[in-house]
Amino acid sequence: MFSFHVFDHPMSRGFQNRFSTQYRCYSVSMLAGPNDRSDVEKGGKIIMPPSALDQLSRLNITYPMLFKLTNKNSDRMTHCGVLEFVADEGICYLPHWMMQNLLLEEGGLVQVESVNLMVATYSKFQPQSPDFLDITNPKAVLENALRNFACLTTGDVVAINYNEKIYELRVMETKPDKAVSIIECDMNVDFDAPLGYKEPERRPQHQEEPTEEEADPTSYADMDLGFRAFTGSGNRLDGKLKGIEPSPAPLDPSDFKRGIPNYEFKVGRITFIRNSRPVPRKFVDDDDALNRFIAFSGEGQSLRKKGRKP
Repeated sequence: MFSFHVFDHPMSRGFQNRFSTQYRCYSVSMLAGPNDRSDVEKGGKIIMPPSALDQLSRLNITYPMLFKLTNKNSDRMTHCGVLEFVADEGICYLPHWMMQNLLLEEGGLVQVESVNLMVATYSKFQPQSPDFLDITNPKAVLENALRNFACLTTGDVVAINYNEKIYELRVMETKPDKAVSIIECDMNVDFDAPLGYKEPERRPQHQEEPTEEEADPTSYADMDLGFRAFTGSGNRLDGKLKGIEPSPAPLDPSDFKRGIPNYEFKVGRITFIRNSRPVPRKFVDDDDALNRFIAFSGEGQSLRKKGRKP
C-alpha cells in the first residue's frame, strides 16, 4: 500500500487569509439614509457592504482591519480603515479626498485588499495652502483630526476640517514604511513649508548710532526758569535776621524751559541748539505808555450848571 501526504504549504494559507474583491465606489454624499454622514468625510475610513464582514469573519485576519485600495486604470493606490458595513452589495463609499487621490469617478471600480501595516513612528506633512499657518496650534489640530484616520500613505493628500474650513495636507514622508498604521501609536509629526509660502524679506539692520548723553539740568541755569513756588525768603515778627536764610529748593528738570520746537525739522537732519536765550522784549514807546489806562483819571459831571444859584 502506498500512502500520500498532502503538505499544507504556508503560501496557500496566506492566500486563504487574504481578502480581495472589487467594488463600485461612490462618495459619501451618495449614501442613502436620513442621517448625515459628514463624519466619513473627516477621516480616512470607508463603508463596506455586510457581505464583506461575513467574508472577513471567516478569514484569520489581524485586527484592526486595514485595506489597500487600488485603481488599476490609473495605477494609483492608498490605504484605509473600515468604519461600518452598511453599504449596498457590490458598493463601497469613500471620502471625497480619497477618490481624488485614486483618480476615481462616481461608480468607478476599485480593488480592495486586506493588508497588515507597521505602526507609525514618524510622519511629515506639507500644507497645500499658506492659510494653514493662521492656525494657532497646528500640531494639536492635526493630532485631533488624525484620530479619524486608520493609516497614512506617502504621497496622499489628506483633508482635515477645522473651523468649518477644509485644509489639505500632503503626506511627504512616513516611517518605518511608506504605508503605516496610526492606531494607538506614538508618532512624531513634522511640517514642511506650505505650498506657495514665501519667506518674508529681511531688511539689513542699520548700525545703531551713538546716542547723545542726557544733559545735566544744572547747565541750564542761565535759562529763563519762570515762576517757581516757595522760593522766596522768610521774615521774623521780632525783626531779627537770625535763622531766616533762604534754603533754595532743589531744581527739577521739569522747571527748565527747553526752548521752542523746531518747526523746520526735516527727516535726516539733526539740529543742536545749546543754551538758547529768549529774545528780549522791545521797549515800549513813551506814547504808548501815556495811552495806557489809568484808574480814576476821568472827569466828573455835575447836574447843576455852573454860575447859577438854586
